[in-house]
Amino acid sequence: MKILVINSGSSSIKFQLIDMAGESVLAAGLVERIGEKEGFIQCTLKPGTDEKQMVMSQEFIADHQSGMRMAVDILTDPDTGIISDRADISGVGHRVVHGGEDFYQPTLITDDVLAAIERNIPLAPLHNPPNLDGIRVARELFPGVEQIAVFDTAFHQSIPPHAYHYALPHELYEEQRIRRYGFHGTSHNYVAAECARLMGKPLEELNLITIHLGNGCSMTAIKNGRSVDTTLGFTPLEGLVMGTRSGDIDPAIHSFLARNCGMDIEAIDTMLNKDSGLKGLCGMNDMRDIHEQISHGNERARLALEVQTYRNRKYVGAFMAVLGRVDAIVFTAGIGENDPVVRSKTLEGLELFGIMLDPDVNNQRVKEPLLLSDPASRVQVWGIPTNEELAIAREVKSLLGR
Repeated sequence: MKILVINSGSSSIKFQLIDMAGESVLAAGLVERIGEKEGFIQCTLKPGTDEKQMVMSQEFIADHQSGMRMAVDILTDPDTGIISDRADISGVGHRVVHGGEDFYQPTLITDDVLAAIERNIPLAPLHNPPNLDGIRVARELFPGVEQIAVFDTAFHQSIPPHAYHYALPHELYEEQRIRRYGFHGTSHNYVAAECARLMGKPLEELNLITIHLGNGCSMTAIKNGRSVDTTLGFTPLEGLVMGTRSGDIDPAIHSFLARNCGMDIEAIDTMLNKDSGLKGLCGMNDMRDIHEQISHGNERARLALEVQTYRNRKYVGAFMAVLGRVDAIVFTAGIGENDPVVRSKTLEGLELFGIMLDPDVNNQRVKEPLLLSDPASRVQVWGIPTNEELAIAREVKSLLGR
């Protein structure tokens, strides 16, 4: 059973073809700069094997349909031996950012589902339209093949009303659907399930805090296997300090900037999303560059690290209060998997709560699941690489019942 996973962005398409028999990746690729003068496609065939090949091409890619056709041509090229025909693909899984309150689980795509995704465009105006483009093109290229939408927000639909409501006039929820939705749900769900497997316990019996730290960052409180709170809110701007996003701020800052700096709402929104976070604090949004500058005595870089890890630690404490009992904490994504300093400083001073890292083990990059906690720690701490593509493929396989 071969499943194609598609993540369609505004000017790019990420894709993976996964053989579910052994959950091996047959091909992984990226189509970039769609609609620009010089488009680019790269695809790795059979990564991680002795037969690994790279296919690269730079040319004008007019639209998502052209980009998808190029990807399919690579997969079906007789010289690659990946698949002989499009009919070899059993199902196509699509990452869709926002399902609003319409979708609680992966869903077989129908015309009604497409209409619902379109209705949620106001909640994700930058993401849902290109997600829809990818779905429409794939339906055309793979007629008769089941297409499944897997929503970033779905895992968080179990959050109770007292946690997802904002203290705003209730009409804004009823009429504009303003509430906490949460994102990165596919990643949080995947590492939570992996943590349960590694601990040898049913996920439904565990309370976990999962920490997704990359350029975008989020943390989720999972009680008995279900998301009960998360840091990202109505948009992916709330919560933790991120690469270029501010995370939590006083909402009155908006009006202060408008009155005193002459900024309109678009300029403020752009600043908070693209010029804040680590970048706003020190001019850099890559944590590797920040560590290098700290080693040279750059105090703004040090401040950025301290601000981010302090915010992380505050939310760990908050989610411990939400859960009452915590069985494990999981770090994942680019920073979470590869940065022992951020992990250590995030959990610094929490020994009183039974959280203790093993310094020697923690001082490693997490290339595969790794138990990072000291044997005496009452709360296990794990580093688990996320794999959203495999998570989507598993959902497709489950929904197809094969």
